[in-house]
Amino acid sequence: MNVNCPLPRPGHDTLLLGHGAGGRLTGELLDDLVLPALGIPPDGVLEDAALLPGDGELALTTDSFVVSPLFFPGGDIGSLAVHGTVNDLAMRGALPIALALAVIAEEGLPLAELRQVLQSAGKAAREAGVPVLTGDTKVVGRGAADRLFLTTTGIGRRIPSLTPSAARARPGDAILLSGPIGLHGTTVLSTREGLGFAADIASDTRPLHRLVARLAPLGPALHTLRDPTRGGLAAALNEIARDARIGAGIDETSLPVPSVVAAACDLLGLDPLTVANEGCMVAFVDPAHADAALDALRSLPEGADATRIGEAVADAPGRVVLRTSVGARRIVDLPLGEQLPRIC
Repeated sequence: MNVNCPLPRPGHDTLLLGHGAGGRLTGELLDDLVLPALGIPPDGVLEDAALLPGDGELALTTDSFVVSPLFFPGGDIGSLAVHGTVNDLAMRGALPIALALAVIAEEGLPLAELRQVLQSAGKAAREAGVPVLTGDTKVVGRGAADRLFLTTTGIGRRIPSLTPSAARARPGDAILLSGPIGLHGTTVLSTREGLGFAADIASDTRPLHRLVARLAPLGPALHTLRDPTRGGLAAALNEIARDARIGAGIDETSLPVPSVVAAACDLLGLDPLTVANEGCMVAFVDPAHADAALDALRSLPEGADATRIGEAVADAPGRVVLRTSVGARRIVDLPLGEQLPRIC
């Protein structure tokens, strides 16, 4: 009998889709290849954006977007690129001040589609209040790329009262979530594969910097922010637990999983905790300020469904534990590879 292993085997010497998924394979690629090649210590904290050396006020981030399909309910690769870049800056407490946008397009791409994507990116940037100041355009031969890739770079200015970092989470912190999980990944997968959910669901892609600005009065009581994109909430919580050397306990009954996401995940055998999001964020907040933080989040439409999902703990550092609806506990692991490739 021929038995195929469904998971990547160790010792691979070529890239897998899972290396770009934001899970354990991504971590291995960074630690073993990318960071050493660039002379970056592999044991440092990896943030969504970096503060510029010598200037703790400016933040810098860069990202590439390869989502397939290019258009999906609730958004497209253009708006997604702007929102994702703005959000990475926001997770360091920074408001966007400028963007760069680079286009890699495949020969044969209809100009109407390119125009639609770029107009969408421009609209998203204007709505976020950030100009696109520079960029680049390249065209490659047929088959050399999958229609269209976008690369963005963003510069932001840190809100003076905020210094969030993955390493600043503390035992006792309240863990807050600004909105429902699983919408983006489920939408893209349903659209790509024609699963029939697309009529009932839309991506949550949107900018989060205004939510972060509403949290500014919390000052140093706001310890950590992270948007759970690739690898979903599971990856985000595991990364924070690792970098802050804490444990995290979350309650299944408090998780805001839309019914259509739950139905799709049940059908496909997916865990909503590992499905990508593009319009919500996780916050670790001093427990004395948790209610104030929730009030601030709920004051804007994009945070209307904000909720407390758990707390940080001192024991079991680096581990995330889910309390299930029946009172049991299970470990929430960092995803290995990519359940849903090409999601952002």
